[in-house]
Amino acid sequence: MKRLKKILVGLLLFCALTVGLLYAFNLDYLLTAVRTVYLTGHTTAYLDDYKKFDNRTLPASEHPQPWAYAKDYNSIKPTQTLEQWHKKVGSVAFLIIKNDSLWSESYYDDYTKDTPSNSFSMAKSIVSASLGKAIMQGKIKSLDQKVSDFFPQFAQGKSATMTVGDLSSMASGLDWDESYYSPFSITTRAYFDTDLTSVILGLKGIETPGKSYKYLSGNTQLLGMCIEKATGMSLADYVAQNFWNPMGAENSALWQTDHQDGIVKAYCCFASNARDFARFGKLYKQSGKWNGAVLLDSTFIACSTQPRFEDSPQYGYGWWLCTYHDKKVFYMRGHLGQYVIVVPQDDLIIVRLGHRTQKSSTGNPHSDDFYAWLDESYQMLAHRK
Repeated sequence: MKRLKKILVGLLLFCALTVGLLYAFNLDYLLTAVRTVYLTGHTTAYLDDYKKFDNRTLPASEHPQPWAYAKDYNSIKPTQTLEQWHKKVGSVAFLIIKNDSLWSESYYDDYTKDTPSNSFSMAKSIVSASLGKAIMQGKIKSLDQKVSDFFPQFAQGKSATMTVGDLSSMASGLDWDESYYSPFSITTRAYFDTDLTSVILGLKGIETPGKSYKYLSGNTQLLGMCIEKATGMSLADYVAQNFWNPMGAENSALWQTDHQDGIVKAYCCFASNARDFARFGKLYKQSGKWNGAVLLDSTFIACSTQPRFEDSPQYGYGWWLCTYHDKKVFYMRGHLGQYVIVVPQDDLIIVRLGHRTQKSSTGNPHSDDFYAWLDESYQMLAHRK
């Protein structure tokens, strides 16, 4: 009994010392990481983790606009290869929307058309759309407006010339470690810290902005903060007012915040469902028009879906870019393989949500599963009567 008591006292002292050291070295965010992710058996953020965090709510549209159903809805079964991919990488939702009508729709792992899940970096495309809206409304001058106009902390050094366009196109030159699995990376800190503003405003410029592409989540977080400064609204409210409501979202959405009533994690963590995520693909496919209304300027969308840098053709302004069988493709992409894929030439939108991804086996900037979703969707469409 005495031995057990000594062990318990030792464990308590060890835990107290560990907690103390985490606070002493400004690593207390790891306590949140342990509680919300690591103790759940995960090694990184996961689809349902929005339930563990504070969120801002984007209400469902006042005038919901359900997707139309194609006459031959779900008449073609998924290919065997497609089903194998879904099993391999743990898909929870897969939609094929053809000519703005739901043509094929599948759900797995107890998910339904209304089940929300974390979109992770698909949110970056939403933030970029918000930038376009703020420019359209005259609240931000242009892609060339300096970040220091909103945050003077970036008026000195290499960051003095950094623009909001640099943030959207991943060309900021800021110091950032884009590592999702290391508990000590700034990406992990940003995900779990309760003072995200201080984390972002503490970034330093280490490269000349506007010269080359380097994917950094901190760029989008800072961009979201600029949009809030420019519009005087929380980013969640701004997106709800300018996109979620007018596009007729059928369900409310959740956007994780750093603490209760805090700022949203703009670079990630917008939780919704496959059908409502697809609305952003439709908006961009239609060059910013929605039911006759212009929600976004077509020139901004054209700019967003073209590469900014010749040596980085895979990225524009908040959207991933690809050529597939000589067809232009642009898409939203998130951690663990969340996708809204748009092929304008074929009036096609593909949405995939799931637990895992299959990274490129050839060094291609586009993952292997991305090509699988395209290949197998076209295989199915080829059998359409």
